[in-house]
Amino acid sequence: MDTPIRHDQETPLKGVRSNIVQSIRAYRVSDLQDAAQGLGHHFLYANLAEAQSKQDVLDLIGAQFTLPSHFGKNFDALYDCMTDPLHKSGPQPGFIVVLEQIPAHVKFDKEAREQLLDIFRDTADYWGDRKIPFRCFYSFR
Repeated sequence: MDTPIRHDQETPLKGVRSNIVQSIRAYRVSDLQDAAQGLGHHFLYANLAEAQSKQDVLDLIGAQFTLPSHFGKNFDALYDCMTDPLHKSGPQPGFIVVLEQIPAHVKFDKEAREQLLDIFRDTADYWGDRKIPFRCFYSFR
């Protein structure tokens, strides 16, 4: 028997736009995962604590998001994997994405961090155009 979606599942997301990329701040990963489950949304989580370089970040995201083997391991391929193939695979309920401990050092500098977050901002816009919620939360280490 399906359990009905309880409205209190969205409580952690109260006041959070449906298509946004923002700092995780006071949100707990477990609360975001519970909210995704309660809403019937996909929950994608990547812990990037071990990443040192752009390639490490892409490898970890690819593995932890279980991206297809043709994932090209560059920012354009990441965007492509997060958008069109998913859209073509059928109706999507929504997404809650967590990128935890994005590196903040010389090998993954501010420009690289902004490029990564821009991919997720563009992905949020893509899904927003299709009226599908896409919320991405991130933290730096």
